Amino acid sequence: MACFEVITRDSHSAARRGVLTTAHGVIQTPAFMPVGTAGAVKGITPEYLEASGAEIILANTYHLMLRPGVDVVQALGGLHRLMAWDRPILTDSGGYQVFSLGELTKIDDEGVEFASHIDGARVRLNAEIATEIQFRMGSDIIMCFDECTPLPAEPARLQRAADRTTEWAKRCKAVVSRRTSVVGDRQTADYRLPTTDYRLLFGIVQGGTELDLRRRCAEQIVDIGFDGYALGGLSVGEGHEEMVKTVRYTAPRLPADRPRYLMGVGMPADILAAVLAGVDMFDCVLPTRNGRNAFAFLPGGALRLRNSTHIDSTEPVQPGCDCYCCRHFTRGAIRHFFNCDEMLGPILLSIHNLRFYQRLMAEIRTHIERGDFSTWAIQELEKYAGTDKRP
Repeated sequence: MACFEVITRDSHSAARRGVLTTAHGVIQTPAFMPVGTAGAVKGITPEYLEASGAEIILANTYHLMLRPGVDVVQALGGLHRLMAWDRPILTDSGGYQVFSLGELTKIDDEGVEFASHIDGARVRLNAEIATEIQFRMGSDIIMCFDECTPLPAEPARLQRAADRTTEWAKRCKAVVSRRTSVVGDRQTADYRLPTTDYRLLFGIVQGGTELDLRRRCAEQIVDIGFDGYALGGLSVGEGHEEMVKTVRYTAPRLPADRPRYLMGVGMPADILAAVLAGVDMFDCVLPTRNGRNAFAFLPGGALRLRNSTHIDSTEPVQPGCDCYCCRHFTRGAIRHFFNCDEMLGPILLSIHNLRFYQRLMAEIRTHIERGDFSTWAIQELEKYAGTDKRP
């Protein structure tokens, strides 16, 4: 069976409306994934995640392998049981976190060695280890191990990273193929069949903002063959316009019958522009990170709740929003919670921001279905013009 189906396409852009099937449920695309780095979306219970409209969440291999460790995750019943989340989970391979350690990392064609940010212990991670960990934790969507480089970067470094990413992708696929080739009570020869061992494997395209390098990497990753394809190495310092240019160039070079995932993005304007280019999946820490810092997302802009202008405001964060925060609390109350370091403030704004993102994705899907997405998206992008792209 096919894991991804395009239901309808926008007639004036590359946007499409689809359905992605996993072992733990169906995901309506375009979709946004809240980030639960260490096995929890910070400060948010699964009930509130479900109420926000989220259908899939992301967890991180790097953090979970260090603490509590894959053996503990398995002993606790797997990632879904650990997170008390019975819907789909995508796991990042940990490549971005490893490479963000900079001088603490040693890299070669075999993999990476890095110092744990917890206790400084030396840890080895490569394509095989990262894939095996994700498989053992019970991830629905496994990401290939890749090398992510910060931008700007020298072309030679980007080339090396893209080459390694391609070679590591072959090794990741070999692990999944081997893992799913043993026929038994819990195994199947075809890992795309809807069984308890139904795993999807996504390849990642690297290359910075060098378009020719992106093209070559995309061709090589597609030639290997995956259930979905991700654009990595963006939203790492290149700016909105360069990111959009790169996505517009790369996305059409990925198979039309597979989901396309833009990793680590992002701001509402980034998402709208990427959907116009044909991207189906997104993740970012911004809804909860910014919520913890008194920053609320609003259509066309943002609200900073620490500002004194809100001291006695009886308005909700966003009039008309149906989230728990906006239905029960005023701007003045939330500002008070932040100013007295009451943990309820960050929790409430995180709830609002998560719901804001899911409402945005629902609107995107609706307008694609109606056939007026391009017109609507351009109008929405104009609202964000001049606002902070990456607060």
